[in-house]
Amino acid sequence: MSNSYKYIDPDYTYTDPKTGLLRNLQDISDPDVLLFVESSAVIKRLQVLYENPIKIKGVDSLFEIHKHLFQDIYAWAGKKRTVEISKDGKQFFPTSHFDNAFGYIDRLITEFKKIPKDNKKMLAEKVAEILDNVNYLHPFREGNGRTQREFLRLLAFEKGLTLNLNPPDNRSVYELYMKGTIESDVQTLTELIFELIDTNDK
Repeated sequence: MSNSYKYIDPDYTYTDPKTGLLRNLQDISDPDVLLFVESSAVIKRLQVLYENPIKIKGVDSLFEIHKHLFQDIYAWAGKKRTVEISKDGKQFFPTSHFDNAFGYIDRLITEFKKIPKDNKKMLAEKVAEILDNVNYLHPFREGNGRTQREFLRLLAFEKGLTLNLNPPDNRSVYELYMKGTIESDVQTLTELIFELIDTNDK
């Protein structure tokens, strides 16, 4: 699968014109070093969320999670992007209509919270719908996937469910997740989430 993201950022709002790298709080100019430092910082912040979960109130919590995960690396952590993004010729949600999208996603979250915990099929369908919309929104310049997976994990956690959309060393889950999000294939996402979601009733 291609990872050919394109960004409309003529003013270099996010990138250093000399290195092409994202501007970062540690002034890293080597791409391998930035990748390592960013990954390490996010892993540490993820651990904190496992110990002290953020309560999902609505789409605002998505921004709170992003800020928490990337606060050590980017000054714009937790802030909505101001540039347009596309992938493989498909544009993500335009920044000019963000407010409309936020309201819609908030409604989806409210609907999810009303679904009984034992209705696994309906839960999976609603989580897949939320994921599809949040992914299309793509509200951040970087870190969308990691943020939305943690967002959904915490949303499920509040209902006493376990949902790990990024299990270690599971290529199949990763490929289905990527297929579902890139192609906006809600059926694939629903089937994947249905298999992964655990009601912990053992």
